[in-house]
Amino acid sequence: MTPDTKVPSPCIDVCRMDDATGWCDGCLRTIDEIANWSSFDDDQKHAVWQAIDERHAQLMTARTAPRADAS
Repeated sequence: MTPDTKVPSPCIDVCRMDDATGWCDGCLRTIDEIANWSSFDDDQKHAVWQAIDERHAQLMTARTAPRADAS
């Protein structure tokens, strides 16, 4: 990304909040991150993207981890 390139929104039009995580099922942002996106500067937007990457990794780890009740 070049310095004059706009930071893209992570929104994929799947807008549904997960009560367990507090993240949108589509973009993995919090409600505050969604509500404030347009007022964030580029550094804040990049920080949100970093948080999304970390959340995605958490979800993938949770989905692939063996369940304790599996037989």
